[in-house]
Amino acid sequence: MIENLHMWITFAIILATIVAFAIERWSIELVSLAAIVAFIVLFSLIPLQNGANGAVELLPGDLLAGFANPALATVLALLIIGQALFNTDALEKPTKWISRLGGSSGRRTIIILLILAALTSAFLNNTPVVVMFIPILTAIARQRDFAASKALMPLSFIGILGGMTTMIGSSTNLLVAGVAAKEGMNIGFFDFTIPGIMLASIGGLYVIFVMPLILGRGDNNDIAASPMSGKQFVAQIEITEDHALRGEQSRAGMFPNLTDMTVRSVLRNGQPILPPFDDIELKLGDIIIVAATRTALTRALAMGEASLPVMPKHDRNWQRDSDELTEVGRNFTLAEAIVAPGSRYGGRTIENSRIRATYGTMVIGLQRRISMARTLMRETRLEPGDTLLIGGMPEDLERLRQSHDLILLEWSATEVPIKAFAPRAIAIFASVVASAAFGIVPIVVASLAGAFAMIASGCIDIRQSARAFDRQIFMLVGASLAAATALEATGGAVFIANGAASALAGQAPALVLSLLFLFTAILTNILSNNATAVLFTPIAIGLADAIGAPREAFVVCIIFAANCSFATPVGYQTNLLVMGPGQYRFSDFLKSGIPLVLILWLSFSFIGPWYYQL
Repeated sequence: MIENLHMWITFAIILATIVAFAIERWSIELVSLAAIVAFIVLFSLIPLQNGANGAVELLPGDLLAGFANPALATVLALLIIGQALFNTDALEKPTKWISRLGGSSGRRTIIILLILAALTSAFLNNTPVVVMFIPILTAIARQRDFAASKALMPLSFIGILGGMTTMIGSSTNLLVAGVAAKEGMNIGFFDFTIPGIMLASIGGLYVIFVMPLILGRGDNNDIAASPMSGKQFVAQIEITEDHALRGEQSRAGMFPNLTDMTVRSVLRNGQPILPPFDDIELKLGDIIIVAATRTALTRALAMGEASLPVMPKHDRNWQRDSDELTEVGRNFTLAEAIVAPGSRYGGRTIENSRIRATYGTMVIGLQRRISMARTLMRETRLEPGDTLLIGGMPEDLERLRQSHDLILLEWSATEVPIKAFAPRAIAIFASVVASAAFGIVPIVVASLAGAFAMIASGCIDIRQSARAFDRQIFMLVGASLAAATALEATGGAVFIANGAASALAGQAPALVLSLLFLFTAILTNILSNNATAVLFTPIAIGLADAIGAPREAFVVCIIFAANCSFATPVGYQTNLLVMGPGQYRFSDFLKSGIPLVLILWLSFSFIGPWYYQL
């Protein structure tokens, strides 16, 4: 009787947790912590004991073991690797190549990328495939002003769909085949590929064309609203001794290597040369006044094509570390600040405002609504409402944050990528993906080693790594695994499985197959895909034998249904991988995933009986 009490209270806690996640009245971290505390208190006040020897079966350490789960360690390590790729801008060239496949349409590019991910997931485990495509897709979304939230969850789902078409596409497939082998069944590599392709194609149409509409909210994960938006800043580039643009020859009135910038004038010996630029060669000492987006300026700084402003002579006696800052290095950050109404800088030139002497930050660019002069930046007079692109070290920006004359936009701070470290970042990333994809080492080993290599090689530092740590994922996974542990220990999982088997007894084979799929798909989003696969595979074989149906049809049903982990972020680890970068809420998975689960269930209800002639 006491065991049933544990089971029913466990059911109640899980249900309350799911409802709390869905209504989003409280943060994910708070709800997760509440669930863990509820389980610990329950099994501490009313211990779950073994009836034979009276030993306590579920201790607090067992409920907290989820925080040491390899899947969680893998996800967090991969987030660090992804941040390192972003810090070094390592995937700029691959994303440009993929972007060209889609032509001028960002949406077409994303569709091509998703299809490519699905095809790849059929022959490589879908987790490293999604790992590989997340940074590429994010970079493409930024380049094409495409909302990343509309593409990252579809990437996870399309990876799962592609992975369920062959034996090695998902760990779930291998697990089901392993359990079936113990029952005397041999599931081949392509045995379920044809019905898998049918289901993946139907699900893929929903993922590519319908999901972006469901996820199409214009909030934090809209690239157009990000710091890398398309507004233009006026900046200047000084041609120095070793500058990449020295000797650049104008062609058809333009400079070929400045195609992503509009050259407003070239200052030579204090005299402006205005467009169109006919037969102009850039020389040492020339100063180019350009209009460019923040993205273009960031790229120019990272590539060394733009230099930092020289500190004015009257500020040279300023004794701070930023005094020596002459080139972009680690942690150099760009942010945007607005000249406040009534600011003491209004009417002053940038040079005379002494912003660098006061805060240690430097003005990289300036943006205002009316036309701006084509003169030197330092001679430009500031006006209230001007937006300044500010550069400096994090401690410099911290000082600027205290200013009442310049309003720092908190969301706008981003570090300039360290392009020199891009080759080593790509090498580390490729090694992680290859090691996991070809089974050289488990993915948890590859990801942890990759994260360490990124830090040790200088692609990312400890502070940046800590920032990549996602506490929502950490708490969510810990709470979910605690719930799964409690569900299994109290017999709740077996109770559900036996109940499903009893409910299906005596029904027509096609109906049994359909309802088995539905039961399994629901549980895989609550328990876990692997636990569900292990639990339901023997039940499926027993049901097939009891009604005289082919075993293969029922085992394949479990493979497909256990892969339907779309409705919750903890359903499959690829969902967790995209949750942070896509800034998704728990309800986003419910809204987008439940329709896909239902579509696949209804589709299999027709395809399964037809294909296996039930």
